[in-house]
Amino acid sequence: MQKPSHETTTDTLPIPIPTSPPGPSTPPALGTDGRAPRIGTGLPIPYRSHKDPSRNARECAAPSRRRRAECAPTPAGTDSLPALCAHLHARIHAFLHEDAATDRLRNVQAQTRISLAVITDALTRYSLSEISLSYNGGKDCLVLLVLLLSCLGALPAAALPALLPSVYIESRHPFPEVDAFVTGSSRAYHLAVSRHSNASMKAAFAEYLRERQGVKCIFVGTRRTDPQGGGLTFFDQTDGGWPAFMRCHPVIDWHYAEIWTFIRHLGIPYCELYDRGYTSLGGTTDTHPNPALKAEGQEARFRPAYELEMDEEERLGRDR
Repeated sequence: MQKPSHETTTDTLPIPIPTSPPGPSTPPALGTDGRAPRIGTGLPIPYRSHKDPSRNARECAAPSRRRRAECAPTPAGTDSLPALCAHLHARIHAFLHEDAATDRLRNVQAQTRISLAVITDALTRYSLSEISLSYNGGKDCLVLLVLLLSCLGALPAAALPALLPSVYIESRHPFPEVDAFVTGSSRAYHLAVSRHSNASMKAAFAEYLRERQGVKCIFVGTRRTDPQGGGLTFFDQTDGGWPAFMRCHPVIDWHYAEIWTFIRHLGIPYCELYDRGYTSLGGTTDTHPNPALKAEGQEARFRPAYELEMDEEERLGRDR
């Protein structure tokens, strides 16, 4: 059994509501192997590595660079889960209809359509009372959260719960900034977060499922480049003595730079540690700023996480 891997004042969430949102697009159907077909040629979505290290930052640039752990505010008029889901549903579909200016942004639109298809498939397999989200405030599960809420926005408002069930498995040595962001963003995104700090993820999930015995499917923000993520599909049942549930991995095939392009392009608030050079968040004893982002000539300064380009460099700041 492969472990699921993861990684607020009140103004307005910097995801503008379009004045005339386009009609919803139809996501691709999933194949029998649990994977979505690729866009266009049937070949994998190309990943382009740029020699210019600032290009990712330029492509991902948002109007404001202020991203504080305590600030993950909701937009005006989204003081309920149904209202927030409707807002994100409109915003994501507007994004999918944008005329992308770069290859990377077009790839992110394609990845978004695939992820929406996976989530939609999960919502047809399981009732809302049977789903939950593994959420630790990291960049990958943040993208997953926004896409999941967008899909929920296509459902009747009356069918949605007041809060979305979620589980936060804390590090043994959590960063205060991560805890603050999880607390603030959970409130902003209307999550009912159950916190667990067991010695193992297996024990933590077992404890959570004893609390919520109806949960059958948990959305997880694992990506293929994560440890033990290489063999995963969009849907993987637990095995090997783990508590029984379906793991759904909608962002499994996203690249690191694509995650940041999505976050920055849509102006989604994120944990402040990413602006200090952290690229993969664990605990305080095993996580450091990424040495690949060390600013030249400055001993203790690191560039922000979104300036990193290569998948294989993402975990250079992790001891394990």
